[in-house]
Parts: sequence; structure tokens; C-alpha cells
Amino acid sequence: MHPRLPLPEASDGDDLGGFLAWLREAIPQVTHYGIHSPAWDATTLHWKVALDANLNDKGTGFGGALAGETTLLGWCWTTLWLRARGRAQDVVIAEGQQRFLAPVTTDYHMQCFPLEADGIARLEASLAEKERGRIKLVQRVYCGDTLCMEAQGSYAVLK
Repeated sequence: MHPRLPLPEASDGDDLGGFLAWLREAIPQVTHYGIHSPAWDATTLHWKVALDANLNDKGTGFGGALAGETTLLGWCWTTLWLRARGRAQDVVIAEGQQRFLAPVTTDYHMQCFPLEADGIARLEASLAEKERGRIKLVQRVYCGDTLCMEAQGSYAVLK
């Protein structure tokens, strides 16, 4: 087992570039994904991804890389949401599914947000009561305006 790299302290306005740098060191696979330009807007986490880092034999986005990136995006959403509330708890994916809708043929952008309108409130209540909880998130992959993939995941916040 490898030593765990501690999550950096959260700061005002959270430094997403610093978080991404930590992520690349903590999870070496992330360095190969071509992720850049993370942004947080209210309840949605966005990032851009270079296609050339994720090509398959057909010259389009490799489904395994896309699945990994959507899983990671949901984990990051949950981790960053917790950090903004001063909570340093472990997050794991409990369940996930993907639908591939169109080939990824160019650099792409991804977004992640809660599946259910009351998802954040339910997670907050569960954390207050049990110090653990779950949230269902949606991750979408776009080439320009074309929705190429949609994933959903249930993320568990551990005690």
C-alpha cells in the first residue's frame, strides 16, 4: 500500500488550480487525463479535457478514460463541496453508470452537479445527524454543444 497524500487545506475561494495539482500527485492516473481549467459555479463543477490524452484506436474518446474521468469529476465535486464546509472526510463512489450518446471527436468539457434538487440538503442533514451520507451526481461530457456522454454516480461520504 502506498502512503496517502493528505488533502491540502481549503482556502477562501478555494484554489482549484492548486487542488488539481494535488490531485495529479495523489492519483497518478490523473496526470494522463489531460484535465485543465477547472471552474466552480454555484453547484456545478466544470473542467476541460484534451482529447489527445484519451484517444482510442478509432481516433475518438476512449470509453474507459471517459468513465474514469466522470467518476473522478463526481469525487472531486463531493470533496470540494465538503472542503467548502470545513469537512475533511473521505469520499468513495458507491455506484455508477454511463450512457455513451455520441463519439467524442474533439477536446471536450465536462460538468458535474447534483441529480436531485434536494440532494445537497439531504446530504447536509445526513452529515449533521450521522456524520456520513450520500449524494447522487450527474456528470456530462460535451464536444461543443453536443452531449456525448452522461454518467450518474452515488458518492458516499464516510465517517
